[in-house]
Amino acid sequence: MDISHIEHIGIAVKSISDSLPYYENVLGLKCYNIEEVADQKVKTAFFKVGQTKIELLEPTSEDSTIAKFIEKKGEGVHHIAFAMLDVAAALVEAESKGIQLIDKAPRKGAEGLNIAFLHPKSTCSVLTELCQ
Repeated sequence: MDISHIEHIGIAVKSISDSLPYYENVLGLKCYNIEEVADQKVKTAFFKVGQTKIELLEPTSEDSTIAKFIEKKGEGVHHIAFAMLDVAAALVEAESKGIQLIDKAPRKGAEGLNIAFLHPKSTCSVLTELCQ
């Protein structure tokens, strides 16, 4: 895989509005984008830290993956995302090396990125997102 940098770190939260004061007032970061990704049943908020972003993930439905994550593990780090030029090629490479794929092909994510996830069962227990 040709990874250029950490694209973002995803953090599951119950409420973006309740979490914003910590990121903005304590850490001094500025939220530059809030959007809903309807097909993933999530609302996202983004902050820039150098070249890397922090993505807050708030469930918009009780049956969303983020709601289930929070119910099981509580709020906290959900995934790490890596930036690359070709997510489709990276999926082929990962699968050829025995990595279990959540997504067999790239799909649209927040900020218009093409994304795909690798299953934590085969990535040292870390949900891994590939971004293009």
